[in-house]
Amino acid sequence: MTHVGTAGHNAVSRPDHGSGQSAIDVTDVTKKFGTNLALTGVSFTVARGSVFGVIGPNGAGKTTLMRTLLDIIRATSGHANVLGTDSRNAGPELRRRIGYLPGDLILEGRVSGERLLRHYADISGPVREGRIEQLADRLRLDLNRPVRKMSKGNKQKLGVIQAFMHEPELLVLDEPTSGLDPLMQQEFLSMVREASEGGQTVFLSSHVISEIQQAADEVAILRDGRIVTVASVDELRSSAIRHLRMSATGLGPAELAGRLSDLVGVGDLDCTITTIGATEATATLRGEIQPFIQAISTLTVTDLVLEEPDLEESVLRLYSSPEVES
Repeated sequence: MTHVGTAGHNAVSRPDHGSGQSAIDVTDVTKKFGTNLALTGVSFTVARGSVFGVIGPNGAGKTTLMRTLLDIIRATSGHANVLGTDSRNAGPELRRRIGYLPGDLILEGRVSGERLLRHYADISGPVREGRIEQLADRLRLDLNRPVRKMSKGNKQKLGVIQAFMHEPELLVLDEPTSGLDPLMQQEFLSMVREASEGGQTVFLSSHVISEIQQAADEVAILRDGRIVTVASVDELRSSAIRHLRMSATGLGPAELAGRLSDLVGVGDLDCTITTIGATEATATLRGEIQPFIQAISTLTVTDLVLEEPDLEESVLRLYSSPEVES
């Protein structure tokens, strides 16, 4: 395992981390493997003390981006600054301020989990007394078992512990919940929130949208090595798709369809009718909901069902969108 490190609910509000120096600054980073462009002009900033999520389908470039940030692989062009230091000059001192969990975690050996973690602690710096045991209890991991006899999920827990145990300034976590059961996924997300509330910065990748939605303050959507968009979870939610079902008295199908069609272009609202019957219409809404409420206020509505914003559907639309921000 490459080691760098030291020391269902909605995204929660977090303390204002101020406008101080950012934890990560990435400017026009490009990475080529031969003729293959893995990353193309990637730029973003991660505020200190925040949780920043990168989401994208497999092969989007998430792992390459993280390895480039840590100078495990060298960017072809562009610049990445991590904790105030050029990542290309990332020596042991900087690496001890970072906790890294790789996506391709491989752990083997006859030693126990506890001995392996002590070995990593010797390399990366001091760990608070009892910290390893505390994390192992939270993740329900038996540290006395030989690593080679651990299941994939338990090896993943071991990797999570080695990243968190030093309480580093920056956590870089690549697909961190891979192999964890749902209960342990929630425990991990609690650990992420606590780290952020304690002033640590968390940079994590995932292809699980609900995971990013629960954990992150800001989200970068990566596709084919390019950033499609960077937005807060609230911003993504405000522009997300809602599914609507409604009926109103005194309106036939054509009149009801006309009323819904008139909503297109009201503010930032986009309304697409999916079906219309004798008494009921279904549609999808995208944008702020207030213009829609005002537009139907004159109707005698007999039934209205408006679902929660579908963040996953919106993100998947961004994956497939032909327009990409550079």
